[in-house]
Amino acid sequence: MKLRRALSVSAATAALLPVTMAAAPASQAAPAEALPTCYDIDTAYGQYHNNTFVGRVFGIPKSVTLSTQWTTYTATLTNASAKELKSFELKAKLGSYVYNEGERDLGPYGDLQYWDTAQRAWKTLRQADGGARGTVPAPKTLKPRESVHVQLRFRVGENLPMDQAYDALTGLTGTFVDHYRDTDCTASGDASGSFSPRKG
Repeated sequence: MKLRRALSVSAATAALLPVTMAAAPASQAAPAEALPTCYDIDTAYGQYHNNTFVGRVFGIPKSVTLSTQWTTYTATLTNASAKELKSFELKAKLGSYVYNEGERDLGPYGDLQYWDTAQRAWKTLRQADGGARGTVPAPKTLKPRESVHVQLRFRVGENLPMDQAYDALTGLTGTFVDHYRDTDCTASGDASGSFSPRKG
C-alpha cells in the first residue's frame, strides 16, 4: 500500500462514531467480506478505476528504532468522488510485505493502537493470529468530500529478528461497497506510510 496522491482539496470532517468496541462484530462485517472485489470482476476488462479516496499520513518517519517507545501519527482518508459511499469500513494495519518464502511479517513483533475519541483512551488492535491490525470505529457512510481522521501510534519490539530486510508499513484502509457490471463488489483505498526498522 503506497501513499496516494497529495490531498488537493480541503474536505469536511466526518466525526468518528462513538463506540465502545475496537472491532465491529463479525456478523456486521460478513456481508461486505463475502462480496467479490471490483478488481476481480474487472480482470478481463481493465475498465474499473477506483479514484474514490485521497489518503494522507503525517508523522511516520523514514526509519524507526526498535524499542518500547511509541511513534504517533495521523491518517486521513477523504471521499474525493461525487458519490456517497455505502457500507464504509475502516481498518488499520502494522506489518511488512513478504516477497519470498521464509521471510517473516513484522506485524507480530509490533503493537498498533488507535485513539478512541469517545472514551479518550488508546485501544490496541490485535488479531488472533498475532497480527497488529483490526477494525477502527467509523461512520457507515461517507459523503462526497467528507473525511475520516484517525490518530494512531505504533512501536516495534527489540525482539524483531534483523536477519532480513523489512519493507514495513502502517496506516488505514477504507473499504466500501460499489456496483460495477451489474454486480455489488468491494473497493478500497489507503492512507499509509512506509518505514525501515533499525536497532537502537
